Amino acid sequence: MYILIGGAGLVGLNLAQKLVELGHTVAVIDIEPKACRYAREQVGAMAFEGSAVSTEVLLEAGIRKADALAAMLRSDALNLAMVTLAKHYGVPHIVTRMRHTDFAEPFRVAGANHTIGTVELAVSTMVNAIEYPQVESMMHFEQGQIEVLKLSIPNNCYVANRSLAEIAQDSRFPTGSLIIGYQAHPHEDLTIPNGSTVLEPGSTILVVTKPGSLHQVIDFMEGCK
Repeated sequence: MYILIGGAGLVGLNLAQKLVELGHTVAVIDIEPKACRYAREQVGAMAFEGSAVSTEVLLEAGIRKADALAAMLRSDALNLAMVTLAKHYGVPHIVTRMRHTDFAEPFRVAGANHTIGTVELAVSTMVNAIEYPQVESMMHFEQGQIEVLKLSIPNNCYVANRSLAEIAQDSRFPTGSLIIGYQAHPHEDLTIPNGSTVLEPGSTILVVTKPGSLHQVIDFMEGCK
């Protein structure tokens, strides 16, 4: 894909790096010459010096042929302008960074397909790391309405050596939660489990649940026999 990124700050450059590594063609727009030079020489992206909300610069950077655009500028107002212009030029997939939640609806109306609240995401991640240290990782979807967490199965926990069918039938298993991934050993691939899958001690699972059920899921999964 041809992907356009507005802003060559820390987030923009790291995003560009990851996308280049994945094999995409990436172009970065920034007003700072040094940032553009770094994007070209160190990241392997194309870079256009100028304002990411200038129609001339956007057209020069190839916005009409862009498959996706990420607005990673220093303010919500600038990102909103870039999202609006991207929509105007027909970019099919638009992602933006959001600093203040007041901009969530304006971004949606302007045409953003995905809005990432960076401050809220960072704070939420740190809170989860403090509150749930046993959770290896956690992902948030739909502005935090859904959580997917990665948990290890300790040797003496209640669910060790039980099948998913047994676990699902237990009245203590939180309603609306679902085990969607299973990894028997760290060197094995993650698989999609079924009712007959037995959770071995030392294995890893992915669980999808609602934020309000996090404590219940963790307590149930890690409860001792």
